[in-house]
Amino acid sequence: MKILQIILIAVTALSGCTKKAIVPAPVVKTDTTVTTKPMTTPVTYLALGDSYTIGQSVPQIQSFPYQLVSLLNYYQFNVQKPDIIATTGWTTDDLISAISRSDFKDNKYDFVTLLIGVNDQHEYQSKDNYRTKFAQVLQTAINFAKGDASRVFVLSIPDYGVTPYGNGGESIIGPDIDAFNAINREETAKAHVLSYIDITAISRLAATNPSLIADDGLHPSAQMYQMWVQALEPSVKARLEK
Repeated sequence: MKILQIILIAVTALSGCTKKAIVPAPVVKTDTTVTTKPMTTPVTYLALGDSYTIGQSVPQIQSFPYQLVSLLNYYQFNVQKPDIIATTGWTTDDLISAISRSDFKDNKYDFVTLLIGVNDQHEYQSKDNYRTKFAQVLQTAINFAKGDASRVFVLSIPDYGVTPYGNGGESIIGPDIDAFNAINREETAKAHVLSYIDITAISRLAATNPSLIADDGLHPSAQMYQMWVQALEPSVKARLEK
């Protein structure tokens, strides 16, 4: 009997080791008082971008679009699972091309997020090309958002120069990221998109806090994505409450 008990205990322990549950990042409320009237009509959301949007190296549920949906639903907005057009390595040109082939290209959404440009910088694409193509994809985002610029939320490009992947090149990478962000900020203003969320400063906290970096040494951890959502959510929440 004792031998059988030992075997059962061993099997249970092994089973626990092999079945590691994927835990969603905790929802951090920016306002713990829910004053929003529950929405019965589903709210639709499209996320456009690259690896930072799909949450490379973390479970999908811990990516920023999914964390954003979880937080908004805490406020009873009835946001549906996000549609996502994003893949690791995409430049702005790649995103434009992918949108034209996407099953979602004719859809309309209640709000859209856009985060694109790190691969343009990383691949030494010209800043003139980035300006032209960012303006194009931003207009596409507005079209997705029912032609309403107030339903589009642009996020700045994070600074990967402070990560282990950056290999100490922050003094070169950082200023170049800033230059690309100056372009997307200018084009965002030109398009009358009022919600520009600067997450670059948040990304630079990883220089002294390794827990903000995923295991691949480059992409954000769930904790950093959570910080992005905390910066983004108030603007989205305010727009959905109108």
